[in-house]
Amino acid sequence: MPIENPRRPLPGVLLLHKPVGATSFSLVHEVQTALAASPGKPWKVCHGGVLDPFASGLLPILIGPATKLFERLHEVPKTYEATVAWGTETDTGDAGGVVVQTGDASALTEAALTAALAPFIGWTKQVPPATSNKRVDGERAYEKAHRGEAVELPPSDVFLHRAHWVSHALPTSSVLRLTCRGGFYVRSLVRDLGQALGCGAHVSELKRTHIGPWSDPAVGQRSEVVGADVLPWLPTIELHDDDWGVLKSATGTVSVRGKVRPARWTVPEGFPAPKEVVVASHLGRVVALLERREGGFGVSQLLLPPL
Repeated sequence: MPIENPRRPLPGVLLLHKPVGATSFSLVHEVQTALAASPGKPWKVCHGGVLDPFASGLLPILIGPATKLFERLHEVPKTYEATVAWGTETDTGDAGGVVVQTGDASALTEAALTAALAPFIGWTKQVPPATSNKRVDGERAYEKAHRGEAVELPPSDVFLHRAHWVSHALPTSSVLRLTCRGGFYVRSLVRDLGQALGCGAHVSELKRTHIGPWSDPAVGQRSEVVGADVLPWLPTIELHDDDWGVLKSATGTVSVRGKVRPARWTVPEGFPAPKEVVVASHLGRVVALLERREGGFGVSQLLLPPL
């Protein structure tokens, strides 16, 4: 569905709603087209965390220097709501896959499902789906899987902060809400739950509702995040003119006169803290990410042009 307000997006993060059926890359292409059709610099564009075609919800699009901040979005909580179909496991973990196992879900109870979630909370090892966005020998796993090639992915360290059942229509389905760190696969969690319960399971519907402080906008709408608001979970500092002049070419530790202000949004208690860097601004625009060092700061990353 086209964005209702097609004007040229600003450098920063563009928050969009991805509908079911669309690919994340189709929305990236839509933004690229809007940029190409309007005067101004042809900014780079990428998504801030892919959603599968069958899924819907919040899709952040990174524009211009914000594309350098992709990994920072993996450090904050992502919240999903998934409809779990009991009794059938598929090779993709969703309703579009081939059935690989069936089982009897008639004995499932709400208490058993609640207990089954407990082992998956916190840091665990998780095997991504064969149709994931992980790279295998330089190629996306889903590309190999769609050609019919066998894909074996090693387990990854993932973090599930919280999970609870919203509703049940047993023995057919249940609705699960969860908050996790980037790199977590809901399809893998549901697959593993189905195996642990002995009945098989897959995700029939999936929606991403939040990433950090950002929520899913209405269908066809968009929300722009610019400047220091791109990373509101990090502390900030406003640089003086001469401090910024020194930092631009700094190779070691330098001191600056600005006051570090605390983050305006913090991750929930018990969630792994993002790697601490300080967002440095000059004249209201984000120019660098700084590392705290004894006696001052070092430049972790320059954002040129400023964001």
